[in-house]
Amino acid sequence: MSSLPRRAKVQVQGVVLKDEFSSFSELSSASEEDDKEDSAWEPQKKVPRSRKQPPPKESKPKRMPRVKKNAPQISDGSEVVVVKEELNSSVAIADTALEDRKNKLDTVQTLKTAKTKQKCAAQPHTVRRTKKLKVDEETSKASNLEGESSSSETPSTSTVWGGTCKKEENDDDFTFGQSPLKKIKTETCPQGQPVKFPANANNIKEEVEMNWDMVQVLSERTNIEPWVCANIIRLFNDDNTIPFIIRYRKELINNLDADSLREVQQTLEELRAVAKKVHSTIQKIKKEGKMSECLLKAMLNCKTFEELEHVSAPYKTGSKGTKAQRARQLGLEGAARALLEKPGELSLLSYIRPDVKGLSTLQDIEIGVQHILADMIAKDKDTLDFIRNLCQKRHVCIQSSLAKVSSKKVNEKDVDKFLLYQHFSCNIRNIHHHQILAINRGENLKVLTVKVNISDGVKDEFCRWCIQNRWRPRSFARPELMKILYNSLNDSFKRLIYPLLCREFRAKLTSDAEKESVMMFGRNLRQLLLTSPVPGRTLMGVDPGYKHGCKLAIISPTSQILHTDVVYLHCGQGFREAAKIKTLLLNFNCSTVVIGNGTACRETEAYFADLIMKNYFAPLDVVYCIVSEAGASIYSVSPEANKEMPGLDPNLRSAVSIARRVQDPLAELVKIEPKHIGVGMYQHDVSQTLLKATLDSVVEECVSFVGVDINICSEVLLRHIAGLNANRAKNIIEWREKNGPFINREQLKKVKGLGPKSFQQCAGFIRINQDYIRTFCSQQTETSGQIQGVAVTSSADVEVTNEKQGKKKSKTAVNILLKPNPLDQTCIHPESYDIAMRFLSSIGGTLYEIGKPEMQQKINSFLEKEGMEKIAERLQTTVHTLQVIIDGLSQPESFDFRTDFDKPDFKRSIVCLEDLQIGTVLTGKLMFTLPGIDSSILQGFITWLLWTAAKEVEPVESDPCA
Repeated sequence: MSSLPRRAKVQVQGVVLKDEFSSFSELSSASEEDDKEDSAWEPQKKVPRSRKQPPPKESKPKRMPRVKKNAPQISDGSEVVVVKEELNSSVAIADTALEDRKNKLDTVQTLKTAKTKQKCAAQPHTVRRTKKLKVDEETSKASNLEGESSSSETPSTSTVWGGTCKKEENDDDFTFGQSPLKKIKTETCPQGQPVKFPANANNIKEEVEMNWDMVQVLSERTNIEPWVCANIIRLFNDDNTIPFIIRYRKELINNLDADSLREVQQTLEELRAVAKKVHSTIQKIKKEGKMSECLLKAMLNCKTFEELEHVSAPYKTGSKGTKAQRARQLGLEGAARALLEKPGELSLLSYIRPDVKGLSTLQDIEIGVQHILADMIAKDKDTLDFIRNLCQKRHVCIQSSLAKVSSKKVNEKDVDKFLLYQHFSCNIRNIHHHQILAINRGENLKVLTVKVNISDGVKDEFCRWCIQNRWRPRSFARPELMKILYNSLNDSFKRLIYPLLCREFRAKLTSDAEKESVMMFGRNLRQLLLTSPVPGRTLMGVDPGYKHGCKLAIISPTSQILHTDVVYLHCGQGFREAAKIKTLLLNFNCSTVVIGNGTACRETEAYFADLIMKNYFAPLDVVYCIVSEAGASIYSVSPEANKEMPGLDPNLRSAVSIARRVQDPLAELVKIEPKHIGVGMYQHDVSQTLLKATLDSVVEECVSFVGVDINICSEVLLRHIAGLNANRAKNIIEWREKNGPFINREQLKKVKGLGPKSFQQCAGFIRINQDYIRTFCSQQTETSGQIQGVAVTSSADVEVTNEKQGKKKSKTAVNILLKPNPLDQTCIHPESYDIAMRFLSSIGGTLYEIGKPEMQQKINSFLEKEGMEKIAERLQTTVHTLQVIIDGLSQPESFDFRTDFDKPDFKRSIVCLEDLQIGTVLTGKLMFTLPGIDSSILQGFITWLLWTAAKEVEPVESDPCA
């Protein structure tokens, strides 16, 4: 027992609330110092306990014990030391007395002195540790210099421990009772909280180094502050999901929304892809022996694929080489450089070789020098930056016209679709995204010819700047040499720079248009997924049709299939089938009909509206609504549908899906691949990888923010929770079927494949219904009398018992007593449970008042008295985290924020234009597909229509080419 490390007496030190940006710099500095001491300091075998400075003792390096990885490191330059608790919670501790601090510093100094004396006898691994120390010290100095401008720190939103450690004999050895349950990537950030970062936290190092800074370029492209971009990169590097960042790390991203965060993520991936491509190209060129210092610098400056293609094109395998390369092979590069540096000493006649092709005449030599100069100008970074900035200030337009092709190769219908773009011209700064996509589609179909027009004024100003500034000879040049330089500038602009600019403009416009198209697809999908559900109703779903009849499906309030059938309403048997429909509605007490918007939709709507107007279904008050059936047919033949509804005809499965889309749109639509839902434009023209990634992210965002009851949700819905995937969702369902319902969130740690990182990401979005758990626990208590099992949360009464270990170790080293936690039904993350409990004690509330009016009254009165910022500072957390806690405590049980979104429009009859009167309010959309009509004309027509009809309609612009 004497060899066991001991604990130090410490106490909690208050954290001052400061701005977010400075938190990373200071925390990084603290981490750097910790890491530095990890390399420099190793504990003595035994240090006597004394307040006086201990005498220096020499110790053999071979007998020095290694420092445990989970032991906190002492920093001699900071006042706050961040360490890690047993259950992976972050605790901020400070020294109790100045004398104790001095003793520790003196001990460390003594150890350093002893280590210096035995430098000659040090082993090789000690030398390596010393080298690492020097590197860490340099990195720490750089980080400290960057962090001097902001001397504040954002309080951690994680658990802050309010007790003190027990003081024992030795103050110099620190440890904890248990080793971490699992080594994960977030060891430096306990519970995912951004309270400690590696030594290079201020300088984010990418896997591939370039001549430009990733944070700065990302900030310029997304128009987001650099410190926010740096935080986002760190969060994504730590495998945090977008829903988790949006809800629980909002202070680090300056309140960005999900779409903006997703845009930053996509831009970051693009930049990393460019950097990776650059280095792979560099390695390829080096193997061929064609790499030069100038080429290497030019490639490392590339920020886009177009720039890389421009620089590396001449060096591709199989390329016959450019004109400049052939001139360099003839030895004319020295003449080109002499024209700029020493034009007075240049004599082109000395390069004439009558028997060599390309050097036989003076004109050939002048042309060769001209090609080399043109190539140098076109690849110069400053020159390209100047012409790009100049184009941003001047008028640059994109033009499209009808292609000169025979009518046999192009369909006449396709030509008519692009009537708007047959004589089209628009400034690249004002053109709309859908216009770019339409022009690109017309160009791909060989209907349109597209070009970028740069005015002659841009070329003249560019040549003037080059002659007077960048490419001006250093001394007097003869007129014939200046003529070569002028020709080089004209040739470089016309043959090299202008095509490069056109490619860049087209690529930038297309990339932005595709991103906007995908983002619009995502916004529409989000709006559809978050449609307000209609729970507690028995619904009849109708998949309309003519020849094959209308498929019917009646589902219960819990989405169980009660009955399926087929009726033929549009084949002269409508009256006879009406009696059948009435019988079904009465037998199952169903008063809501859901009609799909496919074939025969309007006829089916008229049929039901006529029966309802005649009060045919009395005593039932029947209403109906129309819902989109996009993707229902694809889902009906999918393996998921076959597994969920085995033995049921695929046509009837479509009717079931249509009904469930009204009952719970989110739970039903997640079963369908997002691109089949049909809520976007040009979805087949954009990057399918980007489209799928964005739509999957939107689905994950919606499902996570709504939350799922883990004891009743389906596997399909569960796999879309942040931090989970198909395998983890399957393991959760299997665990639930084998062990019964989850009692609390901590039991998730027992599931196979669900590590600490996955638990961190998903825990806040998983709900556990307390009424269901209380009922289950009472039944289990009556039958067995005692429940054996699983885990405990830090906020509830923790009762940890050691489990009897077999030969095969279990996933965790502890057992947790089954005990429900009312906080598990809220959006509060387990890492903030202790803060929530302290907030409850401050307002005088209890866990059993969560979601009740009494809780809301207590919170409101407390906020009016203290204020949000003061409360957050007292609880040592952030305002955003406190707001999440308040929302979780005040929201009623089974709260669903989707109730504030659009709801299905239930009707009893069709409303036509003749039924409109002054004051009539309707919901709906006007959609126009009128080729050749400008959108502004449509907007004016809609405004006039609204004024005359006195109703509100949301106009939707529809592109004729979509």
